[in-house]
Amino acid sequence: MRAAGASPRPRSPAPAEERVRARGRAAVLVAALLAARPAPAAEAGDDGPPLDLRLSLKATALVERQPDDPVIFPERNAAAGLWRLRLDGAARPAGWALLAAAWETRLRVDSGAGAAGEGAAAGPLPREAAGPYRVWPLDWSLAAGSGLSWRHELDRAAVELRDGPLRATLGRQSIGWGRGALFGAYDLFAPFAPLEVDREWRRGVDAARIERRLGERGAAELVVAGADRAADMAVAGRLRGAAGDADAELVAGWRAGDWLLGAGASGALRGAELHGELCAYRARDPLPAGGSLGDARLALKAVAGASYDVPLGNGLLLLAEVHHSGFGVRRAADLGPLLADPAFQGRLLRGDTQIPGRWAVAVTAGYEVSPLLAASLAVLASLADGSGVAAPQLRLSLSDRLSIVVSGELPWGRAPAGAALRSEYGATPIAGFAQIAVYE
Repeated sequence: MRAAGASPRPRSPAPAEERVRARGRAAVLVAALLAARPAPAAEAGDDGPPLDLRLSLKATALVERQPDDPVIFPERNAAAGLWRLRLDGAARPAGWALLAAAWETRLRVDSGAGAAGEGAAAGPLPREAAGPYRVWPLDWSLAAGSGLSWRHELDRAAVELRDGPLRATLGRQSIGWGRGALFGAYDLFAPFAPLEVDREWRRGVDAARIERRLGERGAAELVVAGADRAADMAVAGRLRGAAGDADAELVAGWRAGDWLLGAGASGALRGAELHGELCAYRARDPLPAGGSLGDARLALKAVAGASYDVPLGNGLLLLAEVHHSGFGVRRAADLGPLLADPAFQGRLLRGDTQIPGRWAVAVTAGYEVSPLLAASLAVLASLADGSGVAAPQLRLSLSDRLSIVVSGELPWGRAPAGAALRSEYGATPIAGFAQIAVYE
């Protein structure tokens, strides 16, 4: 069954919670890429059943081969298994109101060190850390032991009200901002890690969100995201507009001690889709990794990208993005000491920076071999030291209710020596990932 208000599930199951920027058939192919963003949810005012439920079960296996450095990696081989059972529900008591909730339980078993994916460059599995911008965690442990974690949480619990051009959503919800496919300059609310494979469900945040349409192609939006401490909250606004094939937006606000101001735009040029973002953050305190432009409290983030559908066979979709993060380190050797700094750890886990360094480039290619099979290759590399990761992927969609994903991570770069990192991605393990997803 499908949640009320959700768009029909595509053959390569992708979350119905965010906008895919590529247009037309290219959007379907992007969803098969590691860098893909989820497909859009239907508007709350769309017709739908008064009560609907969706049950999802995912079984994932991860195996890793760690770099040969016994100081950082006492075990060369590591493995992890993750089982996720999720129930999404929606009720529509009236045409102007929608109630939505999602409960999830996760059982994770780890063998060996390093499979947790909590480091500077998190791996294919979602992070185990608590979600940001939550007033109450609503995340409980059912069982825990050496290499075992069984938890459950309330990941969505929101009410959405609509009156003409106004829409208000209050409660735990998913919020995604920005134009980038893999990176974001102002994707503030629980962004995905670049190497994370399963992007179907963005972590929910506790927020009040008000949006007003301005004409047919414009909107103004205000988000107040909570936290257990007032100092960790966020208050941000976004103004959007579009004309022809181009659209643009302005963002401004405050989050967890940082003032921010940014802008983004996307458009079409000779068959290609272009997009870009720029955002400046003014921190309350000096930044752990140093600032931008000689200012210890200033961090600049930027994304520039393009996608193009090559008319080859069923269509080869190419996408490239360049990303700068002023929250990252200038040298890989600085990562080790900073990972022990609570301030840097907090920014890393909140998603302030999606890359460990300052500059990175990502290139993806996706091809729909058949209506059932899609293949992709994503390459993420540091522009500072040339290290990187190649991530091939195959997705088999046997039906709307069953899909299989197989992918890998093949890193390169200078391996760590002792406790010192010598490249940004040289400490990334060689990894294999397989997932079976069943929907009902």
